[in-house]
Amino acid sequence: MDYERLIDEETWGFIRRTAESYPDDTVEMSVADQRRVYDAMCQEFRQPRPPGTDVQDGSADGVPVRVYSAGDPTRSVIYFHGGGFVVGGLDSHDDVCAELCIQTGYRIVSVDYRLCPEHVHPAQFQDSWAATRWVDQEYGDPIVLAGDSAGGNLAATVAHHARGRLENVLGQVLIYPGLGGDMSKGSYIEHANAPLLTLDDIRFYQTVRSEEIARDNDPTYAPLHDADFSGLPPTVVVTADCDPLRDDGPAYCDRITAAGGLAHCINEPGLVHGYLRARTSVRRAADSFERISVAIEALGQGIWCYD
Repeated sequence: MDYERLIDEETWGFIRRTAESYPDDTVEMSVADQRRVYDAMCQEFRQPRPPGTDVQDGSADGVPVRVYSAGDPTRSVIYFHGGGFVVGGLDSHDDVCAELCIQTGYRIVSVDYRLCPEHVHPAQFQDSWAATRWVDQEYGDPIVLAGDSAGGNLAATVAHHARGRLENVLGQVLIYPGLGGDMSKGSYIEHANAPLLTLDDIRFYQTVRSEEIARDNDPTYAPLHDADFSGLPPTVVVTADCDPLRDDGPAYCDRITAAGGLAHCINEPGLVHGYLRARTSVRRAADSFERISVAIEALGQGIWCYD
């Protein structure tokens, strides 16, 4: 793959800066060292919270959460962070959540679900669902589900599980999510050696996530394995073109629309997995973050602008 042609110099600068604190062989480290390195890398990119953001840490029936608000929000966005189900937490995506709060005017509830390998599947789904129920009971607002990478997976698993259980999920916005696609073809092979996320990395995260590597027909593990895609909320998926996970997005949207639902996939040319951290240094990433924010705000208002 000719990444020198596909990826512009701004994005290469982000890739090089990331590699300085998060080298390519990080997944070969101990889990404790992976978390230490990931946290340091996130701190390197972390932006100050926008003025006017009120932030409170709390517990959602035992699941740690961080709640961002500004003014008097009438919508709640539940945000699930990325990190391969192994790394990340409330601090790793603090600035992303704070900026989404200010840009949308919505309450953002960031979920600190349990991590692998200490807590294997379905612990992450159980925490995500528990936090979602808590938000519903605590605030009673209409809900938008959102997340990046592993967090995009969790947002979708909650959306599938919420059918018939919660009535106020207005939509979901999934950012370069891993949804359980076929790793033997498509983008998984085309971008097997992509910058910042490789197919070997994905296989590692899958192995530590579950004692059973293959969990067919379990939508709480892989939403693409669900047999029923009807009744899902309006869905926007944003993918990075230079990412092994890219094809999960359109495959997921195709199944929702085939079942009569609303779904739209936005593929971002020249971007790589994890580009949310590049939103202040790479124009392509900044433009994509704006599209993500607009999608969350629109779904929260019941507006579908992708026909």
